[in-house]
Amino acid sequence: MSPDSPAVALPGGVAMPLVGLGTWRLSGEEGYRAMRHALELGYRHLDTATMYGNEEQVGRAVRDSGVPREEIFVTTKLPPGSTGRERQTIEASLRALGTDYVDLWLVHWPPPGEQSVATWREFVAAHADGLVRAIGVSNYDLAQIDELVAATGVTPAVNQVPWSPADHDPQRLSGHRERGVVLEGYSPLKRTRLEHPTLASLARRHGVTPAQVVLRWHLEHGIVVIPKSADPGRLKENLDLFGFSLDADEVAAVDALATA
Repeated sequence: MSPDSPAVALPGGVAMPLVGLGTWRLSGEEGYRAMRHALELGYRHLDTATMYGNEEQVGRAVRDSGVPREEIFVTTKLPPGSTGRERQTIEASLRALGTDYVDLWLVHWPPPGEQSVATWREFVAAHADGLVRAIGVSNYDLAQIDELVAATGVTPAVNQVPWSPADHDPQRLSGHRERGVVLEGYSPLKRTRLEHPTLASLARRHGVTPAQVVLRWHLEHGIVVIPKSADPGRLKENLDLFGFSLDADEVAAVDALATA
């Protein structure tokens, strides 16, 4: 499995691998083993969050992997209850992860009212101080992103949202592109009916699984995707997406599942 998986460019020359490992509910020794195995397979992107309670395991897996820190893209997120304590929260995350910086720090959920812009200003400051290489948001709509940009002049590098064939929205996708915001999808398989005949047919055509078709579909759209698994076989399968591709008609067939 090649560690040189394709990446998307974020501001400041930061390269974000298109495929990562989501780590929600991967905790304790089981979580640590899954993360270590993922890194051995060639994953170079781990997505965690303060509220997942597993930053220590993520950091230990990175250190124990033998892979240089700069070759692994680590994301963490500010929990909703930590607005007003942004700097203390990222510093605690860095201590738990055992690293001097994270590659991407996200606002996990939009804070209410005026706090949204205040929180974003703290993110901009943390980025300026070198604690984080890129900053972004999660679960935001385009109007909420526009509010941040209007107030600060700084555009989130990434918006992490639920994304699957059922969620496909061309206007939402193009809206992010127009703003220079990378769309990152979570729960790509949980939100998908993998037994759907369209996915089953494409999987047979390419000699892969329906899950691999869905994940490859994300890549064809340039959407970062972070499937989650602790199963060694699934971890390998979820990264094994570069030996086939979907043509325009096949992508359109998966797109159509949003209205099926």
